[in-house]
Parts: sequence; C-alpha cells; structure tokens
Amino acid sequence: MFARPLDVTFAALLETASGRTMKSREGTPMPMKIEPWPGGRWYRDLGDGNGHFWGHVQAIKRPTLLEISGPLFMSYPVVSNLQYRLTESNGETTIKFPSRRTWIDPGGSQKRSIDRLEPNPRART
Repeated sequence: MFARPLDVTFAALLETASGRTMKSREGTPMPMKIEPWPGGRWYRDLGDGNGHFWGHVQAIKRPTLLEISGPLFMSYPVVSNLQYRLTESNGETTIKFPSRRTWIDPGGSQKRSIDRLEPNPRART
C-alpha cells in the first residue's frame, strides 16, 4: 500500500516502467522506454537503434490499469501478460500484480505455464 492518491501512484508507475529507476542485478542502469497508449511498446533502449523488446501495452485505463503483453525479459518463445491494477481507499493506493506466462521449454518441447497474483514489490512513490 502506498500513502499516495491513485493518480500520483499511477504516474510513478509509468515513470518506473520508463526505466529511470530500473537497474539490473549488477546495479547497472536499464534504460527502458514505454509508450503509454494501447499498442505502445515497452522496450530496453540501448541507443543507436539497438535494444530489447519487452512487450506492448495491451490496455491502459488511467489511473487504474496498465496491462502489458509480450516476452518481457525472456529470449525464447513465450507469451506473457503483466497487469498493474490500482485501487484507492482513504487516500492510499494498493497495486495488485497479476501475471501469467506460457512458454516452450528451450531444453525440450514441453509447454510450461505460470499463473500468479502478487503485490508489486518494485513500485515506489
């Protein structure tokens, strides 16, 4: 829960998704860009036309929903659906973080799937 109103938290979420505060495990900056409209891209921008595609904005309903569909950080056949669902109560915002992934195991031909609902540990306001 964040002690901030819904619109402030949603703006902070978009800023976080744009990579200004994202870092790799090693602590190096991850320059991400998000185009916050339906069909917009979310990608890691390495400059000079180089980078990594992470997904498309599947749905955006300001300030309560940001949904992204794509491979995210995976580099093999995968379909992911990532949602940030925001609700406000008494001036505080809660973010629910349902995510689903289905992929082909690169070591074999087995299809795998993850379906979970968890709070977003990375959102900061």
